Amino acid sequence: MQEHTKKLGKNSACFRATADVFAAAICFGALAFCPASMHAQQDPGPRPGPAAAGNFFPTLSSIEQSFFSQAAQRFMEVDSVSGTIAGEPGSGLGPGFNGNSCAQCHAQPSIGGSSPGLNSPQNPIPNPQVALANLDGAANTVPSFITASGPVREARFIIVPGQPGVADGGVHDLYTIRGRSDGGSCNLAQPPFAQQLAAHNVIFRIPTPTYGLGLVEATTDATLQANLAANQGTKARLGISGSFNTSGNDGTITRFGWKAQNKSLLMFAGEAYNVEQGVANEVFPNERTAIAGCVFNGAPEDSTNFLSASGSSSGSAAEMSSDVVNFAGFMRLSAPPTPAPPTASTQNGATAFNSIGCALCHSPSLTSGGSKYTGMSSVTYNPYSDFALHHMGSVLSDGIRQGNAGPDQFRTAPLWGVGQRLFFLHDGRASDLLQAIEDHADCGARSSHQNHEFGDFQNASSGGCKSEANTVIHNFNALPASTQQDILNFLRSL
Repeated sequence: MQEHTKKLGKNSACFRATADVFAAAICFGALAFCPASMHAQQDPGPRPGPAAAGNFFPTLSSIEQSFFSQAAQRFMEVDSVSGTIAGEPGSGLGPGFNGNSCAQCHAQPSIGGSSPGLNSPQNPIPNPQVALANLDGAANTVPSFITASGPVREARFIIVPGQPGVADGGVHDLYTIRGRSDGGSCNLAQPPFAQQLAAHNVIFRIPTPTYGLGLVEATTDATLQANLAANQGTKARLGISGSFNTSGNDGTITRFGWKAQNKSLLMFAGEAYNVEQGVANEVFPNERTAIAGCVFNGAPEDSTNFLSASGSSSGSAAEMSSDVVNFAGFMRLSAPPTPAPPTASTQNGATAFNSIGCALCHSPSLTSGGSKYTGMSSVTYNPYSDFALHHMGSVLSDGIRQGNAGPDQFRTAPLWGVGQRLFFLHDGRASDLLQAIEDHADCGARSSHQNHEFGDFQNASSGGCKSEANTVIHNFNALPASTQQDILNFLRSL
C-alpha cells in the first residue's frame, strides 16, 4: 500500500529556507519545530527521544509492580505450536495466526504500544510480519498489503466470499502453520487474499496501544455518559452526536478495541490471543480452524497454572496465572504515556484544538472510579477520547458491524501517546497526522492535502457528508497555516 509520509529532509521547506546548519538543527530538535512561517504546515513526525510510555503506574505497591514486571515478560513471550522450538517457549500457535507474540505487534515506542516500523526514532525495524511468513519452515506467501515499511495489520472480510449479502466481519489470519517444523501434517491453506482484494472485500486493522488502560477500565459508565452528554448544544451545532457500544450480556458500556467491542481487558486479551495467535484460552477456549491434522494441544491451550514451574502450588500470582490474566494485568497496571514539556506552539495548538471542536470527541480528561489497585482510584487522566462511537462517514467506513457499532462507526481513538506513533486510523492508511485529520471528513469539508487509494469503496452508494467530524475539519482547514502547525505540534507533544 502506498504510504503518504512527509518527513523533514534535505528537500523540506525548512532546509530550502536556509542552508545554515544551525537552522537545520532547530528543525530537528526534540521539541522545537521548524517555524510555521518558513513552510506550509506539516506533521513534524514521531517524537524522538526515549519512549514516553511502557512502565507501571507510579503509585503501585511493590507487589503490584512485581506482577507488572512478570506480566510484561509473558507479553513478550514468543509462541510456537507446542512450545518445543528454542527461543519460542510459548505453546499454542495456530493453526492460523497473524503474530507469535503480543509484543511483536504492540511495540512502538515500547512494549505495549502500537505497530513498529522503519521510521521509529526509538527502534526502527521492518514489519515483523514479513519474516514471520516463513519462520521455522512455514510455507506462507506474504500478502500484498503486508510490507516491510509497515504497518502490522490484520485482515477482515466484509462479506462471506461467494455469498453476496451475507456479512462476515471476522479476522482471516494471514498465515498458517503449514510447513512449519512443528506443524506436523497440517495442510491448512491461507485465505484467498488476492481474490478478495480484487473484490474490494478486505479491510484492515492495526494494533491499538495498551498504555494506561487500567484507568479506562476503572472509569464508571456514569462518568462516560455524563461526559458524552456535556456541551450538547455546541456538539449539535457541529453535527456531533455519539453513542456507546454496550455488552449484550449486562448492557454496560464496552470500551476496548477499534469499535469498542470488548467489555474488559481480560476479554480484550483473550480475544487477541485466540484470534491473532491462534491460542485457545480460558476466555476463548475453542480452537479456531480446528481441522484434522492441525490440532496438537489439549484445550484450552492457555490455562491457569495450578502448579508453579517448580512443581509447587505456592508460586507467584503471575507465575500461576494464565497468559491472558498476565496480559490483562500488564495493560491494567501500565502508566499512561507522558507528554512532552509544553512550548508556546504546543500551548497555542492545545487552545486551537479545543476551540475548533476536536476536544468534543477527543475529551482531554476523564476521572477513574474506585480501583482495587494502589493509587488508581479517582485519578484524573488525559486520554483525549470519550470512548464513544461516532459516525465517520464513507471515507473511513469499513463495512463491518461489531455490537452496536455500524459500518462507519468507530470509538474515538485515544490520542495520548500519539506523538510517538508511526501509523494512524483503524487500518494504518496514514503515517502523517495531517492526512489522518483530513480523512475524518467525507464531503466538502475535506481538503486536498492528501489523496490515496483507500477512499470509500465500501459505502460508495451511501452518499457522503455522514461524518460527525465534517464541520470540525472545515474549521481546521479555515485556520491560518501557522495555527494548523501549532495543532500538529501539540499532537506530537502528547
